[in-house]
This record gives sequence, structure tokens and C-alpha cells, in this order.
Amino acid sequence: MPGFELFGDQERKEVNDVLDNGVLMRYGFDGMRNGHWKAKSLETELSKTFQTKHVQLVSSGTAAVSVALASAGVGAGDEVIMPTFTFVASFEAIMMLGAIPVLVDIDDTLTLDPKAVEAAITDKTKAVMVVQMCGSMADMKSLRTICNKHNLIFVEDACQAIGGTYDGKPLGSIADVGCFSFDFVKTITCGEGGAVVTNNPEYYKNADHYSDHGHDHVGNDRGAESHPFLGYNFRISELNAAVGLAQVKRLPEFISIQKKHYMILRDAIARVPGVTFRKVPKGGEESYAFLNFFLPDLETARQVAAKFKTEGIDACWNYYDNNWHYVRKWEHLKEAKSLYPLSTEIKHELSKLKEKDFSQSDYWIGRNISCLIKLSWTEEEVRQRAETMVNNIKSCL
Repeated sequence: MPGFELFGDQERKEVNDVLDNGVLMRYGFDGMRNGHWKAKSLETELSKTFQTKHVQLVSSGTAAVSVALASAGVGAGDEVIMPTFTFVASFEAIMMLGAIPVLVDIDDTLTLDPKAVEAAITDKTKAVMVVQMCGSMADMKSLRTICNKHNLIFVEDACQAIGGTYDGKPLGSIADVGCFSFDFVKTITCGEGGAVVTNNPEYYKNADHYSDHGHDHVGNDRGAESHPFLGYNFRISELNAAVGLAQVKRLPEFISIQKKHYMILRDAIARVPGVTFRKVPKGGEESYAFLNFFLPDLETARQVAAKFKTEGIDACWNYYDNNWHYVRKWEHLKEAKSLYPLSTEIKHELSKLKEKDFSQSDYWIGRNISCLIKLSWTEEEVRQRAETMVNNIKSCL
């Protein structure tokens, strides 16, 4: 999965362009640049890749979620429905705005269960945020129907799913506003970086201003720009954007490699009785960044994960006991451990997490094994890996 596995001359050239010019900031210093605008160029390339009118680069995927929500008007006291299986950044980005994260169950897609979403809607609900975890997607049609029915903002976190599609549309471009991460372990990387994508011109204008202290970016004199509203600093640097500019042009190459490796592993594991695979909704195609399969029960999944580790099969996880990606171990969230005072509304919602029944999520996550697909493997290594994985699974069943 990580684009850094295949760094080469393209990335070096783009970075050297920035260093030769000496302008590392994405805004201003027009006379020194000699026509080099890496962030602007990357936004143009991403707009083509995501088939989306507007792209705003930011400093991280976490920043992308916060900027996306703020740009759509989500803030203090608003409830944002999110899944139990994601990265901690999801609730961090919501809480940073003073909004309230409302966690609900996943289904066999390993993403939001539409029925759980509908059941969680209250008069305070402002947005539904789907997280396209591990390279695949939720039932986007059902979620869109729910959002339209209740007049909710639909947010799509596709940080782990760049290159996947749903009904022919790139993941991240389907909801009202989408978010991407380009950190060091994503399919394309900037080192650190993220993007907000949308077809809504108002959301885009808000994201553009909000991510740069409220600058309106009108005219050629940065010091003379006005500030229509409050903003913060979520800017990406030209160095980070330069790496991403080279990487995004290589995305078809990366997806092709991922798919080849994924299919070798999946075809081998599919022949093992008792193994099933995550559901990919009709019309969807994964990014092939991860292979996710289910075993009969939690104990077997734990045994297989441990066996993989012992046998040198790295980057395969059973997320049930994971500290960072599943609700069970988010004690700092459940206990509202914060350096600064949280609102009464947020603390009240978080207090529910200690007693809330997430048995449905436990059922799917407990039985799941998620395996990262690496770009740097040779075909021979993949086939050997597949054989070892099959033997290990069989020994635990």
C-alpha cells in the first residue's frame, strides 16, 4: 500500500524543483517561484483523479476532516455520526470543532451500517461521516438516502481508500464533501498531507479560507488580503505537495500492483473452508490496499493473527484488541481524558460509550483479519506468502 515503497526519480525531481526555488510555502513569494506552484498543481491533478470540481490541500487527513466539517457548518453542539471502526483521528477531528461524535455499529462491509445510522439520528444530528476503511466502502446509496431524508450533511472519509470506486465514481467524491490523507503510509504519500474534495463551491471557498487563517486569497498581495471569517493554519507545504504531485501521477501503477498482489492472496485463501470475505457493495471496487477476511470466531482470528506474526507474515491484524482503530480500547475517549475542558454535551455523549452495546461491531471485527498489500513485494514473494498464510489458517481451524 504505501507509496513510499516505490520512491524514485519523479519524486526527487519535484522536490528538487522546490529546493532550487527556495520557496517552501504554498502561498505568496510569487516572484521567487519561477512558475513553480506544487500545491496548486497537485490540486489540479487530484481534481482530475477524483473527478471532482474542487480540491483544497491541507496538512493532514485529520485536518481534512475538521476542515471539511467546518466548511459545511458543523460546530459546537452538533452531532456527527461515525463508525466504531476507524482511526482515532475521526473523533479527534469532530471534537476539535466542539461537535459531538456519536459512534454506531458497522456491518459486514466493515463500515457504517445504514440501519445503525438511522437509529442514531436525533434533532441534534448535523452530519453522517462514513469512513471507507481498509480500501473498501459502505452501502453509499443507502447512506445517501438517509442523509437526504433527514437533511444531513454527508461526509466521506476516504483516507484509506484512494483508488477505489463506487458505481464508477472515485471513493471520496461521492458524498457532499470528501477527505483524504497522504501521510507516510498511504497509497500515495506527501509525507504529511491531506485534501478536502467537493463539488459544492461554497464548501470549497470555506475550506480554502478556513485552512489559511481566513485569508480570502483575492489579489496578488498576501498582506492585503481580507479575512471574511475566522480560520486556522492547516496549510500544506510545497515540499510535501511536491512529493504528492509525483505520487498521484503514479496512482494507476500503484493500484495495478496492489490488485495483482491482492488477487493472488485472495484466490489462495478463498480455497480454505470456513473463510469468508468482507462484503463489497454492488457496484463497488476496492482499492486493493488491504485484504480483509473473516474466520469462524474471535478465538480463531486471534490464533491466526498470532500465528502469522510468529511465521513472519507481517502487516496482518485482528483489530479487536487494537489500541488505535477500534472502540474497545479507546479508554481515553470513553473517560473523556482531555488537556482542556470539554463541553457538558460532549462529556455526556462520551459517558454512554462505557455501557453502549457494540456487539454487532464486535462480531465483525472480532472475526476479521486485515492484511496490508505491499507494493514492494515480488510475485514470488506474494505466492510464498499466500502459501504460508493458507497453511497457518488451516492449522488454526
